[in-house]
Amino acid sequence: MILNARESAEERELKNLAPCAAKSREARRVRPEEPCPFRTAFQRDRDRIIHSKAFRRLAYKTQVFSHPAGDHYRTRLTHTLEVSQIARTLANALGLNEDLTEAVALGHDLGHTPFGHTGERVLARLHPQGFTHQAQSLRVVDFLEKDGAGLNLTVEVRDGILKHSKGRGPIFAASGDGPATLEGQIVRISDIIAYLAHDLGDAFRAGLLAPDDVPPGLRQTFGARGSTRIAAMVGDLLANSQRSENGGLALAFSPALEKSMIDLREFLHGQVYQHPRLAEGLAAGDRLIEDLYNLFLNDQKLFREFFPATQPSGGGSPETAVCDFIAGMTDRYAQALHQRLFPVENRPG
Repeated sequence: MILNARESAEERELKNLAPCAAKSREARRVRPEEPCPFRTAFQRDRDRIIHSKAFRRLAYKTQVFSHPAGDHYRTRLTHTLEVSQIARTLANALGLNEDLTEAVALGHDLGHTPFGHTGERVLARLHPQGFTHQAQSLRVVDFLEKDGAGLNLTVEVRDGILKHSKGRGPIFAASGDGPATLEGQIVRISDIIAYLAHDLGDAFRAGLLAPDDVPPGLRQTFGARGSTRIAAMVGDLLANSQRSENGGLALAFSPALEKSMIDLREFLHGQVYQHPRLAEGLAAGDRLIEDLYNLFLNDQKLFREFFPATQPSGGGSPETAVCDFIAGMTDRYAQALHQRLFPVENRPG
């Protein structure tokens, strides 16, 4: 009997992946559905994410530098693709499930706001229940895509999306706080590797920093280019992660490299993310989002003209609905809508 393509792929996973790797055959969904005859469950999730509207909008959302700063700066989409590439490289080298890793990586920032983390901070301040992009990413795939039906992703992918964010805390999440799968943990680490490598490169391109501004110890550890920075971190993780006798895997960097990563992150926060040349644009994005939030919250009739109530299973408070709308905006749509609703002569202040 010839197995169908999905069953053949599942058999290859059982044969070739590490014992600790997630297996597609064991994947679970909140709403059970018939399996695809030619794609595993995680491949199906990956495809659903790629074909979603939220994924397409990432092309016009800020990573650090807002458009029209230039054509070669990272956007939220290119960052996502870089995270996916790094994560797949690590998953392959460690014998983990590349399809699960890729799906989590491609979906991890679907809920990010326009104007990068400044947009996230504004909504967190305005919304009574708070706001985080990782929780919003899960809300996107669970409720907001497909006119309220959601994508019905596997539990494993949903877990990795929700728990990918690390903020300025430790590189490795405390036990019980991080993703349940090693593949999800790989995406969390790859997210850090990607932004440490590319945000520094974009800062050089923008003229915010010169290579010689980076402390000598960090230059020696990470090299002069994005590729050498990525290679240093990927190579160190592969060299220091340890397999146990029972088939488990403990991910680890060397203490020296982990400290250098934390030092580089703090350097970026102090010298790039808070740079005066970025402050004006960030402040403008802050005011724009607050204007839209207050307008739509106080004029629900106007709000429904732009954002009909099409999320019955994921609905909630008016504040949540307004956050859903604003978080889904691209930078350029938010700017155009603000100009339309707040003509210069009528803008607050």
